[in-house]
Amino acid sequence: MSEPHGVATIDTGYQRPAFCAAYLVVQDGCAAFVDSGTGRSVERLLAALEARGLRREAVDWVILTHVHLDHAGGAGELMRALPNATLVVHPRGAPHMIDPARLAASARQVYGDEEFERSYGELVPVPAERVVAAPDGHVVELAGRRLRCVDTPGHARHHLAVWDARSRGWFSGDVFGISYRELDTPRGAFVIPTSSPVQFDPDAMKDSVCRMLAEAPARVYLTHYGEVTDCQRLGTDLIAQIDAMAALARTLARDPDRHGRLVEALTRLYVERAQRHGVKDAASRVPTLLAMDIELNAQGLAVWLDRQP
Repeated sequence: MSEPHGVATIDTGYQRPAFCAAYLVVQDGCAAFVDSGTGRSVERLLAALEARGLRREAVDWVILTHVHLDHAGGAGELMRALPNATLVVHPRGAPHMIDPARLAASARQVYGDEEFERSYGELVPVPAERVVAAPDGHVVELAGRRLRCVDTPGHARHHLAVWDARSRGWFSGDVFGISYRELDTPRGAFVIPTSSPVQFDPDAMKDSVCRMLAEAPARVYLTHYGEVTDCQRLGTDLIAQIDAMAALARTLARDPDRHGRLVEALTRLYVERAQRHGVKDAASRVPTLLAMDIELNAQGLAVWLDRQP
């Protein structure tokens, strides 16, 4: 099975096809996963190993970009299946992998027990001795292949991106936006920023994007979804959109229906940009495809506004 740069995209099956990815990096018979998906994703990741003729013992590392459950909910169960693996995570996220009780309680409160069980499954603790808290610049060695963990706040304060010099690519988690393949055009990928309802910080996100662009990447491996190229254009688009989103939020800060107006304004912003990018039927397709993301972005902007003086 030939895969460029030894990197395989694994569809984790979360919510719908081609929505959420984990990655498998293979170097000289050794392997690392970047992100785990949910507890419902683990069998898919293990099947990806088997399809490439790799034993579970060949996995040295499971690296998490951040601990939101669509990225990290299956980490404990995956680690149970990988006897030689060490979990690498941002220092702010490490305690939640060792004891995920607060993560589980929070998610159950938001989604309800039935949806939590359907989407995420059990959150399994990872033994502390198998967890490495990776500060900015921490390097993971995979058979001599250096994977550098870089602190990249903006989407979340517990977020890291992983620089792989071998592929000249970033594993970006959520800090380099989301780009669904359905919205690709002959001009390339269409990307929008993704905030989180709790920790979105537009200035920090722009700084993180700039730091990633400074490496002149040839590709970015997005969790949502897949590999994208033309990275300088995409990064420039992201920065412009982050500024536009923050400006919209400030304009609507005192609106009695702030959330509803933010949803409407963000929808118009993304539709207009998609139309300029050449997305066919953008006025109908973009609000449908991005409905969940628009809702989350509106929530993230509102929480950010409430933190301002």
